[in-house]
Amino acid sequence: MQYGQMTDRRMTAVVLRRHGGPEALEVRTDWPLPEAGPGQVLVRVTAAAVNNTDVWTREGAYGLPGRPEALAGWRGAVDLPRVQGGDIAGVVAETAEDVPDSWVGRRVLVDPAFYEDEREDAPPVGLLGSEADGGFAEYVAVDADRLHDMSASPLSDEELAALPVAYGTAMGMLERAAVTRGETVLVTGASGGVGLALVQLAAARGAHVLALTSGSKAAALREAGALVALPRDLPPEELRRQVRAVAPGGLDAVADVAAGPWLERLLPTLRDGARWVIAGAVAGPVVTFDLRRLYLHNLSLIGSSMHTRAHFAALADQARTGAVRPHIAARFPLHELRAAQEAFRDSARIGKIAVVP
Repeated sequence: MQYGQMTDRRMTAVVLRRHGGPEALEVRTDWPLPEAGPGQVLVRVTAAAVNNTDVWTREGAYGLPGRPEALAGWRGAVDLPRVQGGDIAGVVAETAEDVPDSWVGRRVLVDPAFYEDEREDAPPVGLLGSEADGGFAEYVAVDADRLHDMSASPLSDEELAALPVAYGTAMGMLERAAVTRGETVLVTGASGGVGLALVQLAAARGAHVLALTSGSKAAALREAGALVALPRDLPPEELRRQVRAVAPGGLDAVADVAAGPWLERLLPTLRDGARWVIAGAVAGPVVTFDLRRLYLHNLSLIGSSMHTRAHFAALADQARTGAVRPHIAARFPLHELRAAQEAFRDSARIGKIAVVP
């Protein structure tokens, strides 16, 4: 172990003791400092951020196959106690003996995903803060191959911490749907964490973005890069009319984080050969639509969960140049994580909730 100047091997962390409400989170000032094992580094967390998966994992809301009422994380049972937090920006404090000590002192962004194998396009099979301890602590031990050097990035630590889960998920969606410059893409749930990331990332690659949201958030979404913001409470026929007015040739893609009624309502607005990529179901997981519209028009329905190594590397490249700058809606100190998770549920906010040790 190649240590820095640290002598106190205890730290402050917020620990999930059991599934339940915010009271299941316990602030500890004497939590053991993690050790950097083989191939790992110890990162001093400078900023973290809150995601849906933190709240749903705390609640055990994912269920199990055949047992939807079972308390579980997104990959099944969660080993408790657990330090949550998949969004991590920080500075490398220590390295294991087999990791170059040149990493010490570097500002880094951490890829939170565990992957099925070593391929660049391997699917994710786990997440820091769920399958291993994450960033709601002063320090976290992570594999060195998760690190992306952000020494040259103009983004603040809080902006960097806003990227991994939400923007990683959005990048995975856009890459899997092969959204390119000049195409017209509609984003559902556009004011949420992943939705706003989709608007920004799609606009940054030169796509024409239609954002589906509540009317009060339209201006913020246009500022984020949306060409048009459409009210989600429009009657279905009026919604289709307005989409066709903007995209008379049909939508090239839909990036959907809501599900529910939107597949049935918006499928007729897609051009032949268009793609519908989905990574969430907050508006309802069970949907109905006419399958004939799918095969007769050669449409693609694509499921997308998080990102691959290649997707995250592309996101890190944008972070280094400042091509996309996340919006921070609110900031909370680490010991107020309960309040941060409650604020996360406020539908009036636009942007990410940052947590600062």
